[in-house]
Amino acid sequence: MEEPPPADRRALSIRDIARLAGVSRQTVSRVLNGERYIKPSTEAQVRKVIDEHSWRPNSAARALATARSRTIGLLVSTRSHYGPFSAAAAIDEAARNRGYAIVTATLAREDDESIEAALDAFVAQGVEGVVVIAPQQRAHEALQRVTVRMPLVSLHWESADDGHVAALDQMAGARLATRHLIELGHTRIRHLAGPQDWKEAEDRMNGFLAELSDHDLPITAPILGDWTADLGYEVGLKILQHPDFSAVFASNDQMALGLIHAAADLGISVPEQLSIVGFDDIPEARHYSPPLTTVRQDFDSLGTRAITVLLAQIEGTGDSPADELPVPELVIRSSTAPPRAP
Repeated sequence: MEEPPPADRRALSIRDIARLAGVSRQTVSRVLNGERYIKPSTEAQVRKVIDEHSWRPNSAARALATARSRTIGLLVSTRSHYGPFSAAAAIDEAARNRGYAIVTATLAREDDESIEAALDAFVAQGVEGVVVIAPQQRAHEALQRVTVRMPLVSLHWESADDGHVAALDQMAGARLATRHLIELGHTRIRHLAGPQDWKEAEDRMNGFLAELSDHDLPITAPILGDWTADLGYEVGLKILQHPDFSAVFASNDQMALGLIHAAADLGISVPEQLSIVGFDDIPEARHYSPPLTTVRQDFDSLGTRAITVLLAQIEGTGDSPADELPVPELVIRSSTAPPRAP
């Protein structure tokens, strides 16, 4: 195989890679862009040369040559909570796996002006599409009012253009958590919900209420929380003074942690006297005392789904996933047990 030019003279170009692989520059470009109908042997030869020389294409040159930036904008309304942060990381990974780079913007406010400014900045940077992580209702409503000049997928919300959803079935996950408590024998169950403005909080609350209704069990108004362990602790100190329930479904693991802490401070044993279920399965949930029964979200699957939905619009492949939402998984640990006999 012909040797490349010395490293101290200049970096390899796409033409160098084509020459070393014995193919045309257009063929190398097609391999990089993941285009179909390339012989497997040809693609293997090109990728072998790329790997041997640890070559990375110049993104600016590629954009000029193809009139495509292969860049996706990621607009995040908040990264301070486990769910949005994990979803953002998964989307970045899924995009890179498909040969796209991610440019991220974080909103200071969820209003029309801030969202439009962020989208305009994405347009100026030449992104080909945008994924929005905006679980708050106010952010979603603002997004519907602004002008969008590129393909866009909003996590948690149905796309107005094609009806596809890049989300996980939060209601189904909440039903799993609630049904688990019911099947253990609990009939008096409280729900510590997330913030009222968040789509996931609303869906989880509705799933909880629907499952109780389906089993003809009494319903007490959910308590609105803020996703934090501090809030879970404060609520726990109040509602556990004279509990008329034997189980709590918390809308996320951090609030469940606060409840466990409050129960311990009040001398209430979990799960012997009180069962607690969370949602998310954060990495620390297995190390709670006791380890937390919770609902695991597959953020890798969510990131892949979001990028697949978006690229179906960008590339016109029609390879969008089915509209049926993936269901999270119930992970049973030691924080739940049958209720103590009266």
